Amino acid sequence: MATILVVDDEPAIRRILSLFLIDHDYRVVEASTGEEAMAAADQATFDLAVVDYSLPGIDGLQTLIRLRERDPALASVFMTAYGSIRSAVDAIRAGASDYLTKPFDNEQLLLAIEKALEVRRLTNEVRRLRLELEAKPEFAGIIGVSAPMKEVFRIMTRVSANEGTVLVLGESGTGKELVARAIHRRSARAGGPFVAVNCSAIPATLVESEFFGTERGAFTDAKESRPGRFELAHHGTLFLDEVGDLPLEAQAKLLRVLQEKEITRLGGRRPVPIDVRVIAATNKDLSSEVGTGRFREDLYFRLDVLSLRLPPLRERGEDIGILIDHFLVELGREAGAEDLPLSGEARRLLLAYDWPGNVRELENVLRRALVVADGSAIRAVDLPSRVLGASEASAETAPEQSSLATMVARTVERVERSLIQSALAACRGNRSAAADQLGINRKTLFNKMKQYGLAAGDEEVA
Repeated sequence: MATILVVDDEPAIRRILSLFLIDHDYRVVEASTGEEAMAAADQATFDLAVVDYSLPGIDGLQTLIRLRERDPALASVFMTAYGSIRSAVDAIRAGASDYLTKPFDNEQLLLAIEKALEVRRLTNEVRRLRLELEAKPEFAGIIGVSAPMKEVFRIMTRVSANEGTVLVLGESGTGKELVARAIHRRSARAGGPFVAVNCSAIPATLVESEFFGTERGAFTDAKESRPGRFELAHHGTLFLDEVGDLPLEAQAKLLRVLQEKEITRLGGRRPVPIDVRVIAATNKDLSSEVGTGRFREDLYFRLDVLSLRLPPLRERGEDIGILIDHFLVELGREAGAEDLPLSGEARRLLLAYDWPGNVRELENVLRRALVVADGSAIRAVDLPSRVLGASEASAETAPEQSSLATMVARTVERVERSLIQSALAACRGNRSAAADQLGINRKTLFNKMKQYGLAAGDEEVA
């Protein structure tokens, strides 16, 4: 049973709200002032606060801010009258889950409370999952609590204890190198080197020298001997990223090394024994590449001894919120700055986006947002246009979706629509005056009115 703090200086209203909420199986504590609300919060923990703006002493907005300072996860519903529309906007910015314009009916209040408590429940669940994640130090840096990622962790645990060659499959940006490093750290070779090679970045003419090294005099500029990547990874792990991009001639030489466990430097004659575990990764379907003749079948079978697939971010939506919070902390620390809060609208857009570039794209979007934000918070305007556009398209094609992102979006739209209605009522239909009151220009107001079906025509009421 949730406990709700009702803060209103009018005893009759306070009592009516309390009785209504008690009838719906909520526990209720009443306060007539902001100071009483603070004292109550010192004595008990509340799941939600219903706060009126017009209070003696500290007003409702300051009361809400101070309550949330005590408990940042506190859900809240803000009550205001027509004359305090700006305070409603400020309350939403301060973290209010929703707001109601007086007079309102009890069903509106009940719906607002249920939605706000659901958001609080999900927030607490994310916190719990984050703590669970932090309890897995062996996979540090790999963020995920969703079912697909738990399966990845399970396979990684088994693969780490084995010496076989590993093939990591997954789209670009899913974290294949992070997984390879984690497997290395947990293996018996953890004390040895981890050497990473991006196969797609090596010109075909240099693959042999990069992999196997060169002897002095092997070619004109070879003034001294140089070990290749296989030798550098001796007694450790060699990570071959994008192995599917290797040319066929290089594939044949790689296959021989995996079979013989020795290399010969370019220009050399003496074989050099190597003790290397290979972890290969690719974003290609190697079985299809084998079918088209672009990848050797014998090398494919040699690499695919132990394999695991990393799910794209769109298949692990449960992890997106945790990744967002993780990157905001890490990127803020990297920049030597305090964590910037993320507005509810910005979070909704990030949660709704499909992330074709996966975790790497999410990190880069947040890195950009931290740079362009005005220093007080990351808002929707700080996100790339592709994120904004994708959200709008998603809303049109899936209006009945019941995810947290959609729930937040609908709440924002309802708040915006109600604000506009209230401003128009207060200004007796004068759009210019209503726009001034809302702090937006007249054109934006007219577009919003059309969006919410509030524009009966193009004529402005004088």
